[in-house]
Amino acid sequence: MTATLPYPTGSRDTTARDTGRDTGVSDVPTTDAPATPTSRPVLPPLQLGCVTVPTPVVLAPMAGITNRAFRRLCREFGESAGVGESGRCLYVSEMITSRALVERTPESMRLITHDPDENPRSVQLYGVDPATVRAAVRLLVTEDRADHIDLNFGCPVPKVTRKGGGSALPWKTELFRGIVAGAVAEAEPYGVPVTVKMRKGIDDDHLTYLDAGRIARDSGAAAVALHGRTASQSYSGTADWDAIARLRETLPDVPILGNGDIWSAEDALDMVARTGVDGVVVGRGCLGRPWLFADLVSAFAGGDTRVRPSLGEVGAALRRHAVYLTEFYDGDENRACRDIRKHIAWYLKGFPAGHEIRHRLALVDALTDIDDLLAALPADAPWPGGPAEGPRGRAGSPRQVALPDGWLDTQELTGAAARIVAQAELSVSGG
Repeated sequence: MTATLPYPTGSRDTTARDTGRDTGVSDVPTTDAPATPTSRPVLPPLQLGCVTVPTPVVLAPMAGITNRAFRRLCREFGESAGVGESGRCLYVSEMITSRALVERTPESMRLITHDPDENPRSVQLYGVDPATVRAAVRLLVTEDRADHIDLNFGCPVPKVTRKGGGSALPWKTELFRGIVAGAVAEAEPYGVPVTVKMRKGIDDDHLTYLDAGRIARDSGAAAVALHGRTASQSYSGTADWDAIARLRETLPDVPILGNGDIWSAEDALDMVARTGVDGVVVGRGCLGRPWLFADLVSAFAGGDTRVRPSLGEVGAALRRHAVYLTEFYDGDENRACRDIRKHIAWYLKGFPAGHEIRHRLALVDALTDIDDLLAALPADAPWPGGPAEGPRGRAGSPRQVALPDGWLDTQELTGAAARIVAQAELSVSGG
């Protein structure tokens, strides 16, 4: 069976590769054929309760990024590379604040929308109050708005950790248990699996991932995803894949997903080989590269087909992303263009686009602006290889984690920390 990538198509490098990290450009003629497996699939489908994910790859929830428009673009590329159901991965929404969802704020209701053909429908929730998280889960399952729910315990952003949320929360073990168990209790009768995404801990002196993993498993979580960094690292340094392997060894009876430093399909295969995980979570690696999911589908099917788009094809993907954002914002082209601006540098990374056009693209207000500027680019410029590969997005630098006063004094939620947590849902925006 043959097929082509959806518009925009990408030319494909079909050179056989080793398990190293690919940074080169093939001189082999390219093809638009779908992945042809050269061996058995690398991993079986990922099973999350009654939800089956044929290719065990998850798009990480990223604030301001993984809205319906970007998920659609990633899905199109991923599904183009598979045969039948094999091209289906799991694409998670950006983080949605439980309080905002319970209050049905317009933005939170927008963020939980899915395309009619999006399956499974996945939503990530953030919350610090078990009752509020339960109410948010209840809304999603009773109104049939999600097939999978992920709980955020990995966000390192100061405005979240300062209130005891995100990657700070698993330190308070009973609070963590209450949130996970409550979410599972609400979702389970509807057959909706609940998963947990977390980090290693707050810092190297306050690691929580092994205890949190056990608690999540015992509370009924369908899978645990670990980003191999602490909150204090933010996105700096190197992800600790050994910690991911340790969690896999510690919890052999629940699916474990690995996250961190997956910039290519070869990185994903390397993580599986080194850690034994049941699947991978891909975040910053797909920024400006939605076709990475075509590479991942091919790789996990045992194939060696990789997308290597020209600058013209990259521009077409960027433009299509902007069109999808316009639909997402109910036809508000100006808002869509303001949103696409942050993606420009990621899409053009490594290409000879020139400072002036890059700068003007980062100021676009209308789709016609995008069209005019893309027309000025050398469309036949080939994939630049190394300069376009590797890390993308801001890595930041290690820092002291912002926490409520006295947060690290005890793993119990008491005193002032309890009062801060009680107010946290009211003060963290994000729809």
